[in-house]
Amino acid sequence: MAVTDPTRLSACIITYNEADRIEDCVRSVSFCDEVIVVDSHSTDRTRELAAALGARVIERDWPGYRSQKAFAVGCARNDWVLCLDADERVSDRLRNEIEAVRQGGFQGFAGWSIPRITDYFGRFLRHGNAYPDRLIRLFDRRRGGWVGREIHENTRVEGRVGRFYGHLEHFSYRSLTDHHLRMQRYADLMARELYANGKRCGLGKVLINPQWRFFRGYILRLGMLDGWRGLVFALVESNYVRRKYLHLYIRSKGLPS
Repeated sequence: MAVTDPTRLSACIITYNEADRIEDCVRSVSFCDEVIVVDSHSTDRTRELAAALGARVIERDWPGYRSQKAFAVGCARNDWVLCLDADERVSDRLRNEIEAVRQGGFQGFAGWSIPRITDYFGRFLRHGNAYPDRLIRLFDRRRGGWVGREIHENTRVEGRVGRFYGHLEHFSYRSLTDHHLRMQRYADLMARELYANGKRCGLGKVLINPQWRFFRGYILRLGMLDGWRGLVFALVESNYVRRKYLHLYIRSKGLPS
C-alpha cells in the first residue's frame, strides 16, 4: 500500500518583544512545514532568534490582535494553519495527535479545537475559568479564520470541528505585576472597543459582573481546587471585569476614562 505524504501545515505566530519565549514556541512547532513569525517591531532579539530556528520572519506595524493574526494566516504558503501566540507551546501529546490526523489530510473537518492550559507561578491551572480553554487553533483557512474584536479575538470555521485532547501550554504571565498590567491593558482596550461599537452600561454591571465572574470561576468551576494560585487568578480576573465595566460606565457618562 502506498504511503501518502501528510498534508502540508503552516504555523503562524505573532510577536512583540518575546526573546525569552520565542525559541521554545518555534521549537514546539518544528514539525510543521513552515513557521511564520509576524513581528511588530520588537526592540529585543525576537526576530533574530526566530530566524535562527528557521522561521520566516515578517516585520509589520501593529494593527490589533485579530488583524495581525489574520495577516499571518494570509502569509502562509499552505491552507492548513496552526496558530499560536509566542507564549504558547504545542505539547508532545498534542503534536502526536496533530501528526496522526494530518497523515489522513484532516479529512472531514474544517478545524480542530485544542484545550489550552495555563501555567501560573510554576503550576498549571486545571480548574476555574482558565481551564479547559478550548480554542480552534488548527484550521483550513479556506473555510475559516480570525473574527471578532481586535481584543479577545477568536476563530470561526464553516464545517465540522474535531477535538484534540493534548494541551496547548500557555506560559502567559511572567509575574503577578505582569498579570495585573496585562489585564489592565485588556480592560481598557475592551471598554474602548465596546463603547465604539455602541455598548453602554449602568452601575449594575460594575458592581455585579465582577462578583459573578469570581463566583463562577472559583466556586462553580472549582477554581478553589488549584489552591492559592486559583484564588489569586480568580481575584485578578474579577478585577479585570470590574475595570472593564468601570471604564465603560465612565465613558457612558460622556466622560474620558
